Amino acid sequence: MNLLDQISAAPMALRDMAALAFLFVAWLGIGWFTERPPAGRPSVSVLMTRYRREWMRHFVERDPRIFDGNILASLREGTAFFASACMIATGGLLALIGNGERLRSVASGLELTPTAGTGWELRLLVPMFFVVNAFLKFVWAHRLFGYCAVMMAAVPNRADHPETMDRAMQAADLNITAARSFNAGLRSVYFALGALGWLTGAWTLMLGTAIVLWVTWRREFASTSRQVILRSLPPPMLSAGLSGPVGQRSSAPPPPRP
Repeated sequence: MNLLDQISAAPMALRDMAALAFLFVAWLGIGWFTERPPAGRPSVSVLMTRYRREWMRHFVERDPRIFDGNILASLREGTAFFASACMIATGGLLALIGNGERLRSVASGLELTPTAGTGWELRLLVPMFFVVNAFLKFVWAHRLFGYCAVMMAAVPNRADHPETMDRAMQAADLNITAARSFNAGLRSVYFALGALGWLTGAWTLMLGTAIVLWVTWRREFASTSRQVILRSLPPPMLSAGLSGPVGQRSSAPPPPRP
């Protein structure tokens, strides 16, 4: 009996469906709340967007710009590492799903028995979904950091050049978008670890989801790093409203270009 036959022949129990619903609602909810927090309590991810734009503002006047290139290279190395790890994890999960007999023998040795309605193969599909999603997010973040590097290289060396600040802020927006994708990949990795709790039952899945949800919320809204970031927060600035020499701000968007 293949995996599709198991799903159609043995529907999940109600508590398993509730645990899965809680898992995906928590994953989608914390992602939405992190990227769109209340105005009075921004998340670490949102606060870091100001520093990324501040980075590009100082990048314009820095000479030489080797330091900025090294920072961007380290960001790309981090995304490449996590993408490689997710690819390895995906291969391992596929190997486990394809070798159900050995998986069941290991589980019996650990005295783990899935409840009726779901098999081990089906329970491994959920962590694999999160791992694959994380892989796609990391790959896209890696590519966006590459776009950012090209845009940074296109910034003129003169701070008073009319294109300097606009291109620097374009690089900042690409950097912010890449960081958003990278953070989404990390959240998927966290919830993949929580989804492994389903191997021991629906209640363990709910507990693992709750723990991951709390850890993710705490790191974004109640961590020591957040307090450090808030000590000297750059003023908010709109990328579309920055043009001209460094430090000059305007509320009007740049003129459209063909």
